[in-house]
Amino acid sequence: MKQLFVIKIGGNVIDDAQKLQSFLKDFSTIDAPKILVHGGGKIATRIGEQLGIESKYIDGRRITDDATIDLVTMVYGGLVNKKIVAELQACNCNAIGLTGADGNIIPAKKRPLKNDIDYGWAGDIIGEKINIALLKTLLKQAVVPVFAPLTHTGTGKILNTNADTIAASLAVALSEAFDVRLIYCFEKKGVLENIADENSVIKQITQASFTELKAASILYLGILPKIENALSAIDAGVSTVLIGHADDLLQNCTDNMAGTLIL
Repeated sequence: MKQLFVIKIGGNVIDDAQKLQSFLKDFSTIDAPKILVHGGGKIATRIGEQLGIESKYIDGRRITDDATIDLVTMVYGGLVNKKIVAELQACNCNAIGLTGADGNIIPAKKRPLKNDIDYGWAGDIIGEKINIALLKTLLKQAVVPVFAPLTHTGTGKILNTNADTIAASLAVALSEAFDVRLIYCFEKKGVLENIADENSVIKQITQASFTELKAASILYLGILPKIENALSAIDAGVSTVLIGHADDLLQNCTDNMAGTLIL
């Protein structure tokens, strides 16, 4: 099967123009079919403050009310997405900026109440309805899809959807047609045993070791959803999942991988 790289970029890299430009230059040189998924939460928060829209979170998840869904649609689907696409075009990488609504690629449903918490316009992806045929057509034409973290209901509503989950869902959906490597890139060298020690990278994580690490409260909270998405992707047939530093992207596209490998 042909190799496909599904790469998610987030964290502080998105907020730093120089780091993002360096990452995108590396990304553009990957000589294989590839998909990029990006976040942009901190930019949305900053612009929201300028517009008088307060960000609200519960357990680290953004509450997406009516004002916030308009905000993140503008920031994720417009500002961040199109800047990334323009940078990639400058690197001779023919990219196309997308949300899940474009081409009906990623249908989702509004997240139901959970423990009486209403997350608002937050989306849960309907994995079996991902438009694989359109994605394969784009990739066959050597066009690189760049996804903002937005999906849609099919009834006219945009939904705010976790970028890590979008990356995992795309990787799973395409694993029937490609040998998929899913790479989560951010500003750390991998999953750290000690958040204060950049070199305390945990080389491998399995479901069993993840359970132990969580029970021991060793991992910092922000990394938990990423690992959970990674484990789900492996279980669903994605061949390789890695969590690592954005600077190590090209190394992580080889057999000599750095970072944390999910098994």
